[in-house]
Amino acid sequence: MGQRILIIEDETAIADAVAARLQDEGFDTYIAADGLAGVELCSRIEPDLVVLDLMLPGIDGLEVCRQIQARRRVPVLMLTARDDEADLLVGLAVGADDYLTKPFSQRELVARIRAVLRRATEEPASAQVLSLPGLRLELDLAARRVAIDGELVHLTPTEFDLVARLAQANGAVLSRERLLDEVWGYSGGFGARTVDSHVRAVRRKLGDDTIRTVHAVGYAIGPTEPSA
Repeated sequence: MGQRILIIEDETAIADAVAARLQDEGFDTYIAADGLAGVELCSRIEPDLVVLDLMLPGIDGLEVCRQIQARRRVPVLMLTARDDEADLLVGLAVGADDYLTKPFSQRELVARIRAVLRRATEEPASAQVLSLPGLRLELDLAARRVAIDGELVHLTPTEFDLVARLAQANGAVLSRERLLDEVWGYSGGFGARTVDSHVRAVRRKLGDDTIRTVHAVGYAIGPTEPSA
């Protein structure tokens, strides 16, 4: 038996094409054509990952994500036809691990799915706590928890991995390409916008000074240094 992927997508052509490609890759696939059916099927089959369309009849993808995460933590890759930053940030906030904007290539979809599944099944890190006093942050790598002034803040698995990787770089600037490789686990010239959206989501939760942008280079942990 392969890993089980639930596809919640109301466009039949897209759902069938995704299912066929994932079956070729060795996954077992299931399809639900609306939000309510997707929530029910997810509860029944307990998939290893959900590919979830944002715009669905009945209840939308954001509410589906909330409901399935409340019942059982499951990795979610969200699909959206809208290039709306607010929707993407909300999707990440309610538990999505990554997203793809339509139209997308099947190759990229498979790469994203494998990266999300890899993160979900990684062995826990050895006991280590990273303290960033200047940001009032503490990261517990083994428990995968982050706190500001001792108060826990919820991050999605991808958001946590992004913050942890930047923190481990000790202030060094990491390019988007390197972050894609080391956090998401794939390369190939696609996905830079995914990094940007996750950075914005982290800033909303941990503060604008948590991650600084280095123009034309990438990102680093910590606030922007004042100009001379």
